[in-house]
Amino acid sequence: MLCRGSLRNIRNLHSSAGCGSEYDIVVVGGGIVGLAVAQEITNRSNAFKVGLLEKENELATHQTGHNSGVIHAGIYYKPGSVMAKLCVEGMKATYSYCDQHNIPYKKVGKLVVATNDLEEQRLMDLWERANKNGVPDIELVDSSGIKAREPACVGTKAIWSPHTGIVDWGRVARHYGTVFQSRGGKIHTNFEANEFSAVDDGVKITSQQGEEVRCKYVIACTGLYSDRTAKLTGCDPEPKIVPFRGEYLLLSPEKSKLINGNIYPVPDPRFPFLGVHFTPRMNGEVWLGPNAVLAFAREGYTWGKFNIRDLSEVLLYPGFYRLAGKYLGYGLDQMLGSIFINRAVKELKKYVPQVEASDICRGPAGVRAQAMNTAGDLVGDFIFSSGEGELGSRILHCRNAPSPAATSSLAIAHMVVDKMEQQFNIQFK
Repeated sequence: MLCRGSLRNIRNLHSSAGCGSEYDIVVVGGGIVGLAVAQEITNRSNAFKVGLLEKENELATHQTGHNSGVIHAGIYYKPGSVMAKLCVEGMKATYSYCDQHNIPYKKVGKLVVATNDLEEQRLMDLWERANKNGVPDIELVDSSGIKAREPACVGTKAIWSPHTGIVDWGRVARHYGTVFQSRGGKIHTNFEANEFSAVDDGVKITSQQGEEVRCKYVIACTGLYSDRTAKLTGCDPEPKIVPFRGEYLLLSPEKSKLINGNIYPVPDPRFPFLGVHFTPRMNGEVWLGPNAVLAFAREGYTWGKFNIRDLSEVLLYPGFYRLAGKYLGYGLDQMLGSIFINRAVKELKKYVPQVEASDICRGPAGVRAQAMNTAGDLVGDFIFSSGEGELGSRILHCRNAPSPAATSSLAIAHMVVDKMEQQFNIQFK
């Protein structure tokens, strides 16, 4: 049994599954969503033997370990969508969970700042959306209200979200794993599931190295590889995952002292991503960004990381060209900004005039597992699906869970386990 807080053990325990591992339920994927689902299963019942498979030698190494660390409040998402509902629920659940388990966080708040008349019009549309989503305690503030919260920031009007916060999501995810193991769950690292087959009353999962795990039911939460996992189980390969790298800049320590909380621009509805913003971190850093450029590999955190299979799948996918046709100018601008980082200074100075080119340098990057359809539309909601037949009917897939999946993770897990009860006819209580 794992002792709470033992990170070394959680990374290495059960690193090899062997041929004799059998479970009632197996979760595939050791990111924050998979770990939240595994934890939720053991929250509801200790009557099932549950395992989790992760292809890396550590948990939470990809999207979870490379994100901005923001606890989102639910402002941006389409009213009535699953994403909007689960973000608000997940934000509240995250704060409760962190309080219960003494995980540090900061409620630094967020300003979504308009700087001209057009942006003010868009801000009011966003205000209406946020209220429909039930985002708690938001306020409309004028320029003096902006200054009261962010003295270095300039703007004409803003939405103030006091419950937006920051946390180390990797730490949160690993804690989910700690709780899961403390309740008898087993984590197998270095297990890359590349074959699923139906066996007597269940599913056999085979790793790239030939190891096997058997179970009755599978929950697949494989993020950057969710479309491939679905295809391996005979499910619809759509939507396609197209990886976009988000590159951050770092603000100098001296200028970082000027930033109290999150400062975001009003999103331009003509473009698919939010734009450059200021994000404080738990360690005192301030991240600027991110941009959005096509990654040449699903784990392509730098321009130099290239995977011919990953890239060829994107280049052969008709939806990508339809997306590129819609946003060609935007995409080229993002690529130029990736190469010449000083291009970001003009946009940053729009909100914090004290920022100069000498105050920024290259920072970390993450890869967003963006789901896309053949029409070239970016899928804007969480997607859960299953297949047909003896194999597909025993597997539930989390198909699209980009941001705000970390914030929503506990709420996603609750919904997924509810779906398991219905689809697999399992009674957890």
